[in-house]
Amino acid sequence: MLSRNVRTALMCAAGVAGMIGMSYAAVPLYDAFCRVTGFGGTTQRAEKEADTVLERAVTVRFDANTARGMSWSFAPQQVSQTLKVGETGLAFYKASNPTGRPIMGTATFNVSPAKAGVYFKKIECFCFQEQILNPGESMDMPVTYYVDPSIAENPYLDDVATITLSYTFFEVEDGEMKLASR
Repeated sequence: MLSRNVRTALMCAAGVAGMIGMSYAAVPLYDAFCRVTGFGGTTQRAEKEADTVLERAVTVRFDANTARGMSWSFAPQQVSQTLKVGETGLAFYKASNPTGRPIMGTATFNVSPAKAGVYFKKIECFCFQEQILNPGESMDMPVTYYVDPSIAENPYLDDVATITLSYTFFEVEDGEMKLASR
């Protein structure tokens, strides 16, 4: 039989190991939670266009940012688009690499108001994969999207007439986002 001190030490070690395991699982679990629920304005992926188009119109505004230390210029090519709920929209962003070196970037995204995130569906998006721009290169980057008609079934979203789609590009080095120290 183990002494009381040994049992306590083993329980503490098991607790620490469990906490370390949970910390590694937290990021993918949080990401999955956000994608399923739209929490924090996380948009959804769609395989195809919506089956229904409603008369209700929504204006989608476009926003672009780069993280500190990201040398690209990045901007939407249109300020906004107004379309009917369920109608497929196509918007373009432009990225340019003014530096003398190739840069790989990845875009994070969200919508506001955050409560609309679960209803904002992207069919195709430059944000689904990393992008590489060579020195002096520019690229038009499309996003194909729609606002899910099921938004009309949620009375808490009756006040949503404008949705802002926002992207932030981060530089990627060796498969990991480079976050500038603050």
